[in-house]
Amino acid sequence: MKIQKLFAGLSICVAALFCLLQTGEAFAQNKSNEKISPMPKLLSLREQMTVREAWLKKRFETMLLPMMRKHNVSMWIVTNEEFHSDAVTESIVPPIPIVGRRDFFIFADNGKTLDRYAVVRYSEERLKNHYTLLSPARDKTAETIKKIVVENNPKTIALNMGGGRGQSDGITFDAYKFLAESLGKDYESRFVSGGKLIADYLDTRLPEELEHYRNAVLATDVLTRRAFSNEVVTPGATTVGDVRWWLLQQVNNLGLTVWFQPDLRVQRQAKTNSTAQQFLEVADENIILERGDLIHVDFGLNYMGLSTDWQKHAYILKRDEKDAPVGLKNALKNTNLLQDALFKFARVGMTGAEVYEQTMAQMKRENVEAMIYSHPLGTQGHGLGASIDFRKSIGGAEERFRLGSYMAIELNTSTVVPEWNNQKVTIMAEDDAVMTEKGFEFIRPRQTELYLIR
Repeated sequence: MKIQKLFAGLSICVAALFCLLQTGEAFAQNKSNEKISPMPKLLSLREQMTVREAWLKKRFETMLLPMMRKHNVSMWIVTNEEFHSDAVTESIVPPIPIVGRRDFFIFADNGKTLDRYAVVRYSEERLKNHYTLLSPARDKTAETIKKIVVENNPKTIALNMGGGRGQSDGITFDAYKFLAESLGKDYESRFVSGGKLIADYLDTRLPEELEHYRNAVLATDVLTRRAFSNEVVTPGATTVGDVRWWLLQQVNNLGLTVWFQPDLRVQRQAKTNSTAQQFLEVADENIILERGDLIHVDFGLNYMGLSTDWQKHAYILKRDEKDAPVGLKNALKNTNLLQDALFKFARVGMTGAEVYEQTMAQMKRENVEAMIYSHPLGTQGHGLGASIDFRKSIGGAEERFRLGSYMAIELNTSTVVPEWNNQKVTIMAEDDAVMTEKGFEFIRPRQTELYLIR
């Protein structure tokens, strides 16, 4: 009996020790997650509709008419094709589907105020909150549009063409042809590019959008940190595809969408990374994440009609490591140095080219190998507005920064890492920022330490 009690006591002790070890292991696995913020409370669809309609109302009543006059636009016509929506449409209507065969949204400067007409196939009550709604029979559409144009007799009619980017070149050949034939050669001669107006409209943010955008960026941050932790990554077992699809599933669970698929890159000691268009190539989904890997993610989501863009790094510790190699940590410091330089120079009213030249000159003085490819965001992940980019041909280099606009501070530095036999490592960062009177301000704190995966 005593022996049985002794064994029973030993069993309890062993079980308790096992539980303690499990708890300790769980703590170690979650240690890198200690600073992860809780997921923000996101609005329901109905709540989002209310807020976004208020934004749209303010844009129409306070912003659009002055912008049209600034760009010498008397009338702006946006055409939307079923299954081929114009990129501008979602920014000029409430967040509802627009599914008519071909719908028209017409903005007319009447000399005092802005008249707004929606010539649509299907009546929608929320459109009535913002437009004079017209739903003519299909064979009367041309007549209806011409009546509006003739009554206003605009000097210029802006169409979504000639802007050089997808957001500003949405009109189709057939839609242009329809308007030209419906209005006649006199009014066709008044057609002008709406490119500059569209850039101004899409790149101008309302102050009240910022609190909701902060939540969008926070959600992006939280999911990224969770993805780059032992919650998702088991060294030697988890693949690049596992992480990618975990992120996509989490976004779907939140009722949100992504505007591009999450991309991962893996840098590994004694392994040369191939490049694509001067950037490190994206890793194949079947690559298994191993101890000693430096991993990177590029990830963004859509919430409240606004897009985020986010790039971060994690290091997978080897079994005998408690921290990342000093050389990798110094590489991240160089990227932080590049961010500091860009923030030092960028101000409202400057062009992207000016900021690029001054920042790169600073990096040359610091002897840091750097690349900058920062871009505007907001209604689209790759938005219209000023860009700070080594590829000046992509557009935006001569655009000037607008107060309150959002920017993806996207850049990288390459640094020799002694612990990796002087192999060069690239640290790519992307953080969402807002332009203030004092320059750019990060929406969320930037990454200054590598996330650690145990």
